[in-house]
Parts: sequence; C-alpha cells; structure tokens
Amino acid sequence: MTKAVRAKDICALLQGELEGDGEAQVYKPAKIEEGEQGAISFFANPKYERFLYTCASTVLLLPMNFAPKEPLKALAVIRVPDVYASLSRLMEHFDKQLKERTAASSSDKVGDTDAAAYISPQAFVDASATIEAGCRVEAFAFVGANVHLQANVHVHAQAWIECDVEIGENTLLYSGVKIYKGTHIGKNCVLHANAVVGKDGFGFAPQGDGTYKKIPQLGTVDIGDDVEIGANTVIDRAVMGRTQIGNGVKIDNLVQIAHNVSIGENTVIAAQAGIAGSTKIGKNCMIGGQAGFVGHIEIADGTKIQAQSGVDKSIKQPNTAVYGSPALPYADYLRSYVVFKNLPALQKRLQSIEQHIHNPDITLID
Repeated sequence: MTKAVRAKDICALLQGELEGDGEAQVYKPAKIEEGEQGAISFFANPKYERFLYTCASTVLLLPMNFAPKEPLKALAVIRVPDVYASLSRLMEHFDKQLKERTAASSSDKVGDTDAAAYISPQAFVDASATIEAGCRVEAFAFVGANVHLQANVHVHAQAWIECDVEIGENTLLYSGVKIYKGTHIGKNCVLHANAVVGKDGFGFAPQGDGTYKKIPQLGTVDIGDDVEIGANTVIDRAVMGRTQIGNGVKIDNLVQIAHNVSIGENTVIAAQAGIAGSTKIGKNCMIGGQAGFVGHIEIADGTKIQAQSGVDKSIKQPNTAVYGSPALPYADYLRSYVVFKNLPALQKRLQSIEQHIHNPDITLID
C-alpha cells in the first residue's frame, strides 16, 4: 500500500475543482464498481453511472459538468475537464510511489545515476559487457558479450540478453524477456515478461523434394524510445536490414511482428494481432485485437483497424477506418453487415416474389 494522499493534494496535482472534504485521505485507485474506503475512483463512461451511486470510495474523480442524479457517498469529489487524462496523471503518481517504496526497500539505489550498478552474484555478465551507473541486473539474468546497458537499465531475474545488444537508459526488462543478438532498444522502454525480440524470422525456401530449407536471418531489430511491449509478444529479426519499431509505439500481449516489418511512431497494437513480413504500418495507427495483416503491404498514417479485421491490401488514404475480413471501409462494413444478418429473411422474401410471379394466387411474404 502506498502512503496516504489528501484529496486537496490530488486536486492540486490534477488542477481540478474540489468539492467536499479536502483532508480525506486515499491510498490507492479502484474501479468504480469495486470502490472501497481509502480509494479514489473515476467516472467517465455513462454506462457505468449505475455504480456511481453505490461506490464506497473515499474520493471520486468526475467530469467538470456532470450532474449526479442521486447523492454520492464519497467524502470528496474532484472535477476535471478530461477524466481519462487526469486518471493517467494520477496513476503515474501512484506508480512513482510504488517504485520509490521498492527502491527504498533495497540496499542498492535503483535509478540513481550516481550509484554504481548493482549486479546480483547469481547473475552472469560477460566481462566485455558495459554496464553503466544506476543499472540493476537481478539474479539468474544473462548478459552476453559486448552488451551495452546505458544508465538505469533494470534487468529482472531470468532475463536473457545475447551478444552485441544495446539498451537505452531507463529501460526495464521484466523476468523472462529474451533479447537476441544485435538488437537495439531505445531509452525509457518497458518489455514485459517473456517478450522475445530478435528471434529468426519465418523464412524457409521450398525444395524440389517437398522439404523446406531455412533462409538465414541476418538482420536486426531496432526499437525506438518510449516503447512498451506486452508479455509473450514476439518481434522477429529481419532477413537483412532491420525490423523497426518507432518511438512511442505501444504493443499489447501476444502480438506477432514478423521479419522486416516497420511500425511508425505512436502506433498502438492490441493483443493477438499478427503482422506478416515486410508490412509497413504508418504513424499514429490504432490496431484492434486479433487483427491480421498479409505481408508486403503499406498502411497509411492514422489508420484505424477494427478488432478481428483481416487486412489483405495496402491502405493508402491516411486516417482511414476499416472493419471486417477482408477489411472494408468501416461505414461500408456496417451497412453490409445489416444486409448480411438479414439474408435468411431476404432469401425467403425473394423466393416468395418468384413464386408469386409464376403463380399470382400465391400470397407474398411481408
């Protein structure tokens, strides 16, 4: 549990407007449907309004112009223009507290650029590796030859970093992360448990006897700054050249990114999406869960791909929204779906019309 924060201090942090007891104390955030004493909950989506009036949280974060239909139980209400933006700042505050408590519980100062690097006696670090100040390498981690960890990199237990890898400052590798040779990772990145970066791409040449011969994968992976990669996500190395993940990209769990794929800055990709080789995805795209892309296509900046869509050709117009498999323009898909789900009734109606044409005494189906 984090230390208590007063409602008035939270209000000042979020630059909001306070109603109620400014001295009310909270220790953690909680979902509005799971509110409890000592927690702060937020309300932004109208479909959750029913939970608002029974929420037991001590403090509530509400939109500036929202008017409750019933009395609220909270001791204090903080009103802000943008609840989601304010929630992000609030979560950062609690996250910072947790990290400070974790660091304080250790005899070594993690994140202090003046502190010497900490390497667990149970970790293996090759003599040729460069480990800068403030780094932390936990037990049973492996750091190979010619690896360079810039300041304040944190390598959790059982992470594995092969030779010739460079990792930028303040990057965090959770337990079980595997980084293959020659990978470059920027600063302020987060790689969650069991993410794999730089494995061989899926390249095999069919042979005359029906077997397949492996094509050597000689390229690398280049990950920019401020990238977050979810658990069990895999990013393949290039056949030649590089697989590239731009600055600010956010990738969810269980995503497959094949060899020579390029993903532009600030694109977000939800879980279980799959991107085939040599596809180029632009900047600021939003890709829903389980979306799939064929290889060797280009996706324009700002494209939105609905969940479970199958993209089988390039999208050249920026800020396009598509849906379906194969993916269609979003509005076209919705109109088509209305027709599709009514096909059985339309078929019966058509059969009735045909029968009526041949025999006018047959009554038409309405």
